[in-house]
Amino acid sequence: MKKYLVMLIILLGFNYNSAIAYAPDEQINISVYEKISPAIVAIEAQVKDGVSAGTGCIVRSDGLILTGSHVVENYKDIEVTTHNGQTYKAQFIAQMGKNKDLALIKINPKHSLETVSFADSESVKVGQKVLSIGNPFGFSNTLTQGIISRIDYVKNRFQTDAAINPGCSGGPLLNSTGEVIGISQSIYNPDHNISNIGIGFAIPSNEAIKFIASVDKKKLK
Repeated sequence: MKKYLVMLIILLGFNYNSAIAYAPDEQINISVYEKISPAIVAIEAQVKDGVSAGTGCIVRSDGLILTGSHVVENYKDIEVTTHNGQTYKAQFIAQMGKNKDLALIKINPKHSLETVSFADSESVKVGQKVLSIGNPFGFSNTLTQGIISRIDYVKNRFQTDAAINPGCSGGPLLNSTGEVIGISQSIYNPDHNISNIGIGFAIPSNEAIKFIASVDKKKLK
């Protein structure tokens, strides 16, 4: 059947490859996802009250991972799963001070890993398109899109309508070139509903850059 379909397309004068062409916006999403998803991990931390699930960004090829401090806070054991399904035990490295909600953990992979890159969050504008990758409710490497809805200059947070749900904390908020502009932190849920209602928050990437640079190098060996 496929053979006859190809012959028909040729006879009609169509380019066969055009049948799978993507719109420009779609191609941006596809390119960013294919570029970044190998550098995103799922995190499960055994804590006092059960399991804390989140997302992490690989920031160094030897397995240094950035995530949210509330994901691994008061951990007993931390397990990281990479995009290809490999699982590692992770070592806690450091976390930021009060209200910063960033942490570094470390795994020891056998091979070099793909990493994320950071953009200058000072250049972020309200209205610009953003993409988010995370593990909502255990659905690993899920891509969503939205815009920067607001910049909270007092609390130093980006507000976005990109879907951020439980399990996405610590994951990247990305610009259209695939650079990290923020780290997903929380959602607004005044009625205590745990699902996304279109108001999520992310920590600007410059905070993450400063945090990583400030960690004692001895801890990262």
